[in-house]
Amino acid sequence: MITTTARIALVGDRSPHVKSHTRIPLLLDALASRDGLVLDAYWLRTADAEAEAASGALARFDAVWVLPGSPYVDEAGALAAIRVAREERVPFLGTCGGFQHALLEYARNVCGISGAAHAETDPDAEDPVIAPLACSLVGHEGHVRAEPGSLAESVLGAERSLERYHCDYGPAPRHLPTLETGGLRLSGHDEDGQVRIAELPGHPFFLATLFQPELAGDGTVPHPIVKALAAAAVSHAARVHTARDHTARDHTARTPAAG
Repeated sequence: MITTTARIALVGDRSPHVKSHTRIPLLLDALASRDGLVLDAYWLRTADAEAEAASGALARFDAVWVLPGSPYVDEAGALAAIRVAREERVPFLGTCGGFQHALLEYARNVCGISGAAHAETDPDAEDPVIAPLACSLVGHEGHVRAEPGSLAESVLGAERSLERYHCDYGPAPRHLPTLETGGLRLSGHDEDGQVRIAELPGHPFFLATLFQPELAGDGTVPHPIVKALAAAAVSHAARVHTARDHTARDHTARTPAAG
């Protein structure tokens, strides 16, 4: 059996002090050995992401994962990576800070929310889209309910799951109707009804979670969301390779033989 290797951009400011970052090698090994999902991972600093997006290099990856670790060194870089994944239909996952910035990018570039801001990096913003949570979720575990028929439900394999958090910021409730009207689906909530998952209908795979699926267990059994991203990346890589092969064969068929 031929295994397709997919290239994934891990966008974030890598640090040994961020537990999510230290989990990534374990998850990549487990995905390859347990599930046959082979990912060639490239760490991309947020300071470099904007240039990679502008050059078109980021769009050539098979998946983009914007990782926890905010405030990022370069917020614009994180937002640029999310925009490329959204517009170029590259499989995308945003967790914790990645979730927050996925909503921020959508608010700015799709919904046209004037002055959309993240209170962590702009504490003086009058009406932030991402605001301090009423209660910190650092070190918290809680149940999340996925909406029936959503990508989140199909990935989790159940309506209800227990998830881990490490964050102090989340979406400001007053902006949620605008995000939904703009086409974003808020597909998972905690037991108090607060938004914890968002997805983009019509996109091959676009999922963002305020919780951190990469922290599930000890890292030897990837969370279903991490596995689903990997599967989407491998499928994307296979489609791209097939398209390139067809293009190459068509070109060969049209090129007259020498002699």
